[in-house]
Amino acid sequence: MRSLNPDEAELWARVTATIRPLSRKPAPEPQAEAEPEPKAEPRRAAAKPTRKPAAQPPRARPGTTLDGTWDRKLERGSVSPDRVVDLHGHNLDRAWSAIDVALERAIESGERVVLLITGHSRPGDPPVQRGRIRAAVHDWLAASRHAPKIAAVRPAHGRHGGGGSLYIILRRK
Repeated sequence: MRSLNPDEAELWARVTATIRPLSRKPAPEPQAEAEPEPKAEPRRAAAKPTRKPAAQPPRARPGTTLDGTWDRKLERGSVSPDRVVDLHGHNLDRAWSAIDVALERAIESGERVVLLITGHSRPGDPPVQRGRIRAAVHDWLAASRHAPKIAAVRPAHGRHGGGGSLYIILRRK
């Protein structure tokens, strides 16, 4: 990785001064730049290890069960949802019931994509009172009776609500 030249460093400093942190934790203090390191010599091929490392099974991350084609379609917004669940105006209990009923009906109907509209989180006083449904959705889905039927949960494309919505991809029957 190369170091920034003085013009780039000045521009970067102006950009980072405009950034608002996502969390309430104070931002870490920027560290002074170190002297640029001299150019390293080209790397030589590393010696081959004498024995192979122990094979480790791949770790499955939650929600990584889709193939690349699905993910590309979701990122482009070219997938149209089979069912839409809008949680605006719901309290936590009613929201959970609406999600449960919608997932049950979608599974019975053989639908694959459910668009869950949770609403954007908005700054306000007190901020912990806003966005409670959005904050709880992932835990609800993981603990729901429908969890084995959910293949993945992904952020929605802008045309489907962007940061205020989620795609729930259901497994095939």
